[in-house]
Amino acid sequence: MEKNTRVSTKAPIQLSDHFTYSRLLRFVFPSIVMMVFVSIYGAVDGLFVSNFVGKTQFAAVNFIFPLIMILGAFGFMIGTGGTAIVAKTMGEGQKELANKYFSMLVYVTLIGGTVIATLGIIFVPHIARLMGAEGEMLEHAVLYARVVLLGLPFFMLQNTFQNFFITAEKPKIGLFVTVAAGVTNIIFDALFVAVFQWGLVGAALATALSQMVGGTVPLVYFFSKNTSILRLGKTKLYGRVLLKTCTNGSSELMSNISSSVVTLLYNAQLLRFAGEDGIAAYGVIMYVGFVFIAIFIGFVIGAASLVSFHYGAANTDELKNLFKKSTILTSIGGAAMMLLALALAVPLSSLFVGYDQILFEMTVKGFIIHALHYLFAGFNIFGSSFFTALNNGGISAAISFLRTLVFQCASVLLLPILLGLDGIWFAVLVAELFTFAVTITFVLANRKKYGYA
Repeated sequence: MEKNTRVSTKAPIQLSDHFTYSRLLRFVFPSIVMMVFVSIYGAVDGLFVSNFVGKTQFAAVNFIFPLIMILGAFGFMIGTGGTAIVAKTMGEGQKELANKYFSMLVYVTLIGGTVIATLGIIFVPHIARLMGAEGEMLEHAVLYARVVLLGLPFFMLQNTFQNFFITAEKPKIGLFVTVAAGVTNIIFDALFVAVFQWGLVGAALATALSQMVGGTVPLVYFFSKNTSILRLGKTKLYGRVLLKTCTNGSSELMSNISSSVVTLLYNAQLLRFAGEDGIAAYGVIMYVGFVFIAIFIGFVIGAASLVSFHYGAANTDELKNLFKKSTILTSIGGAAMMLLALALAVPLSSLFVGYDQILFEMTVKGFIIHALHYLFAGFNIFGSSFFTALNNGGISAAISFLRTLVFQCASVLLLPILLGLDGIWFAVLVAELFTFAVTITFVLANRKKYGYA
């Protein structure tokens, strides 16, 4: 351990290293940037649609986007759940077996993504109607979704590879892939929407093309000869490993699905209390929220592989070190994001909806109230991911389920009865406070079992 401690800060970082604050931040930084670029897909579409197409179309994108994220969440499940197993297997010294697990999970993602995309394209009009869309809103929402779903298998692959690039000790390559996908989205949004004026079809096509870049490039990389410790090759169906991957990654699946379901519920409440303007205002707040939460998610994706590796290697000293430093960093990050969100409320609201004064004022107020929840969100997200990395999908799923579904649903249904529209904006803060109490309880109850504190 002492030898690892003296490793130069410029040396290549390996999973087996000892991590100082600077070394940990260097390791997770590519993952953070990756997630930030993934989060801008919807935000860039929304920005161009709002300013170049129209308010109704902008509301339609915000309305249907949660459904697309639900379908893509299965890639996150396989990536997070599979990474914990593959990294643990590597920590146990079984590298060849780890590669077979990795290959199987990637192939399952590609096949499953194709099936899910096909079903989504067929049934999206019926689902949109059940969600409450009608008239122009329904027409625009279905059109946008069907084009974006063409890229869904690649989006799921990209979500899966984000985690495996960390385990492969190639976070910078993962960063390059995601930046390339994000830049693709921005360029084609500007070209298709602002220049060619293709409207919603242009915005959706730009997103689908960027997802194809994000999913195809990693496939080519892991099939090619390189220095990665992970490689795609021959494998077989390991049913027990696949099941363990799904159960272990169920917290991330639950978190993504629940967040999207909650967004649908928010949209229904906002439609009731504020009409289309409410959905448009919430869309702006969520776009910024996607980026801020992506920073937390990127951090825990990077740290999870480290936790899983040292857990598999029975290195409790480094497990304690990672837990302590990660807790401190996510807590400081949460406070910083809250202050930044408060400072950006007016300029960002003006950027998206400055053309409508009433909508602008509604967005600013919701933005300010919503900003308070970042103070607790980072620790809650880390707590769930930490237990996933320890191969305890049950606790991780419980935290995610309570945070993103139970507490938020209850809050967004009950608080508006007392506070009206403001109750919808306060709902996420109340949910994070309750989740914080639950997460602390699980952390304290299991500290001796896993030896992280």
